[in-house]
Amino acid sequence: MTGGQRAAGSGQGAVQSPARRRPPAARPELIVIGCSLGGMYALEKIFCALPPDFATPIAVVQHRHEKSNERLPDSFHRSCKLHVVDAEDKQWIKPKTVYLAPADYHLLIAKGELNLSVEEVVRYSRPSVDVLFESAADAYGPNLIGVVLTGANADGAQGARRIKQRGGLVIAQDPETAEAPDMPGAAIATGAVDQILRLEEIAPFLVEHCPLILTS
Repeated sequence: MTGGQRAAGSGQGAVQSPARRRPPAARPELIVIGCSLGGMYALEKIFCALPPDFATPIAVVQHRHEKSNERLPDSFHRSCKLHVVDAEDKQWIKPKTVYLAPADYHLLIAKGELNLSVEEVVRYSRPSVDVLFESAADAYGPNLIGVVLTGANADGAQGARRIKQRGGLVIAQDPETAEAPDMPGAAIATGAVDQILRLEEIAPFLVEHCPLILTS
C-alpha cells in the first residue's frame, strides 16, 4: 500500500481508503513546511515538482546551524523554478514565493506578514517548526496547510496539533520515505495528521488542492 493510501486515524495513523482522504476544508492561502535532517533533499524534491505558476505562498523552517552562512535560496534556484528567498522581518507575504527562515531566527506568521524573532530556542531549535506552525495556524485558521517532513526530533508535532485545532489541513511525509522518520512520526502520533503521503506524492497533492491564481 502506498503512502497516498494512508491517512491518520484516531492518533494511530490508521489505514483508510483513498476515498476517505480529507481534502482541504477551505481555500488554502498559505502553506507552512517544517523539516530537519534530510530536509534539503525533501524540499528540493517538492519545490522542483511544483509548477512555476504555483501561486500559494510557502513558509519553511529547515533547522540550520546558528552560524550558518549558507544561502539556501541559491541552492534551490539552481534546480527549481520557484522564487525562493530568505524571510525578512515585517515582510509582506506574496504569491508565488517561498520564504525560508534564516539561521538562528524564529519565523512567525501574522495575517499577510512575516516576522522574525530571537526569543529563546524552542525544543532545542531556533528556528522552530512549532513556532512557525502555531503562529500560522492562529493567523490563517482553515486556510492553512501544514507539512511535516523528515527530521530527527519531535519539532512540529505541537504545531501540527494547533493547525488541526484551528481547522487547517496537516500533511506528514510517510516516515518510510524519510531520511529521519522521527519528526513526521511524532506528528502522526498526535492524531492531528490528515494525510500521510510519500515524498513524491506531496507536490501533486498541493497542486491539486491549491489554486494557481490567488484572488482577494
